[in-house]
Amino acid sequence: MTIEINKPEVVAQVKAAFTIYEQALIENDVSTMNMLFWNAPETVRYGIADIQHGGEAICEWRANAQPVSPQRQLHRTIITTYGTDFATVSTEFSNDAEMSTRGRQMQTWARLGSVSDVGNGWKVVAAHVSLVQQN
Repeated sequence: MTIEINKPEVVAQVKAAFTIYEQALIENDVSTMNMLFWNAPETVRYGIADIQHGGEAICEWRANAQPVSPQRQLHRTIITTYGTDFATVSTEFSNDAEMSTRGRQMQTWARLGSVSDVGNGWKVVAAHVSLVQQN
């Protein structure tokens, strides 16, 4: 079986969904962020100081989570698609106000919804966020 890696139109779809997610994150648009995560028991999110298992737990956490800094900037974002329905997005982020740390964010995306959904059917099925000290 041969899987096409980084088919341009699939990369563009995932990039568009990721961009919508990042904009929602900056604007603290909880509804859009929740729509872009797969609302299923199998969804996992490991945050900087928190862990959620399942879409319900993610929605509950997000309802009370502190918004990210509007100065958030992304660095070295890498989108890799595998076939037409699976992708990873890896990125680093920083906040101009706090340059002593750099964040890392990885998301696994799968096409599980309808093309009429926010994100064209793409959903985050797993996510991990962490911080590292900068020298």
